Amino acid sequence: MIKKITGKMSINDVIEKYPETVDIFMKYGLSCVGCPFAMMESLEQGAKSHGINIKELLKDLNKSIGREKV
Repeated sequence: MIKKITGKMSINDVIEKYPETVDIFMKYGLSCVGCPFAMMESLEQGAKSHGINIKELLKDLNKSIGREKV
């Protein structure tokens, strides 16, 4: 089964498992690398607190790891 990045995953888990996503986080203004909240905060929480559309963020993150069609 192919795993996809979901909104329930912590930001830190995504960055650790898929380092190629760092550019996507930066594109959205989420400089989560090294942020203490990244360990506890889910993607949904992070997107909400920064006013980011979670569906678009997830789409781009999954594209970056080859889980979505370009």
